[in-house]
Amino acid sequence: MEYITRLVDKELDDRLEAFNAVNIVGPKGCGKTRTAKERCKTVIEFQDEAKREGYLSVADTAPALLLKNDKPILFDEWQDAPKIWGTIRKDCDDNPEAVGSYYLTGSSSKRIKTPHTGTGRISEVNMYPMTLFETADSNGTISLTDLINYPDYDINGKMSSLGMEQLIFAVCRGGWPRCMEIRKDSAKLKIAQDYARQIYQKDISAIDDIQRNPELARVILWSYARNTATLAKQTSLIADVQANIGVSKNTFIEYVDALKRLYVLKDIDAWAPQIRSKTAIRSAKKHLFVDPSIAIAVLGLSPEYFYKDFDLFGHMFENLVIRDLLAFAEVHGGRVLHYSDSNGLEIDAIYQLSDGRYALIEIKRGVSAIPEAEAGLLRFKQLIIDHNEKSMQNKEHPGVIYREPSQCIIICANAEMAYTTSKGVKVIPIGCLRD
Repeated sequence: MEYITRLVDKELDDRLEAFNAVNIVGPKGCGKTRTAKERCKTVIEFQDEAKREGYLSVADTAPALLLKNDKPILFDEWQDAPKIWGTIRKDCDDNPEAVGSYYLTGSSSKRIKTPHTGTGRISEVNMYPMTLFETADSNGTISLTDLINYPDYDINGKMSSLGMEQLIFAVCRGGWPRCMEIRKDSAKLKIAQDYARQIYQKDISAIDDIQRNPELARVILWSYARNTATLAKQTSLIADVQANIGVSKNTFIEYVDALKRLYVLKDIDAWAPQIRSKTAIRSAKKHLFVDPSIAIAVLGLSPEYFYKDFDLFGHMFENLVIRDLLAFAEVHGGRVLHYSDSNGLEIDAIYQLSDGRYALIEIKRGVSAIPEAEAGLLRFKQLIIDHNEKSMQNKEHPGVIYREPSQCIIICANAEMAYTTSKGVKVIPIGCLRD
């Protein structure tokens, strides 16, 4: 299969101008090894059965010999030969000018404690499943980065050809590169289904060689799937699990931590400026999967199920959009947060760049929800404006001033055309969005 350029490729280019080595991390099956292989002259795969014993023998007794191959060198499944980490780290110290020499990839289901962190020598890059732009479900005619960078960036009239049935399938299929090689749609769905089973049957125990209960792991995943893209409290999630299988709070937390280390669960933090003292800012995390297809597989649902349950699809769609925003943020030095306060004001996602600029983003399933979403975005923006005006009343001792949002955006599942509302809010079909 021809290599599909990934968003992370640009980030890798930038990192390897500064570092000798890069460790690509992320969920199993997201394309880490294939991306690294495209860049390397030498590929050393420690799980290649024909060469495994020889590689492991050298890696254990004289690992520096493996570094004498033509560079760049990829060490795939490097955790099977943990001495490689320290050997590369020392080589980085000895040859600081040799940038871009080494790539490391490995299974997310196996973690190794190394004697040295690699800080300043081995840079870590987080890779996500493929975005809709990478899978070509989005035509990419609207760049989120350009929208924030250029106030006059014109989105009006950009058209999406991504129909609702196609979008539902894309959410269920997920962003797994293996799907791009499969022709039959029903077979593509098997990738996420198999991945989900592997997580609770094998991976959750393999990650640190601690035997865990597969059924408890499955039920915890099921509870998270039922609460995808919500701010459900930990107590509610535990109660949800306890209704099916006994679990203590400490065990629940330990299992969830393992699932996060596997890059399966991904919670995002709240954006919490104290913009008015009378409002309690809710700091709860928003619960997400690294890809919504895992949640759907855990729930045992098919695309056809969502033709009638649009409420649940709305949560899965929000997870999909935030998955893509997280991938965008990873390569543009940004963060993805959410906002919620005690007055009922919520913002689905806040896409914040490293220089402090940010976009407020509402994620809606249908165009009928656009007016309400617009009102919420403008209410939040006005909250910032009112706070800043109050802070400036005392010119000699002004209070804290908060940056106003660079853009207010609604990402919509079934919108066919992008446009700007009369109040300046940008409405973007998901089928047009790219980084």
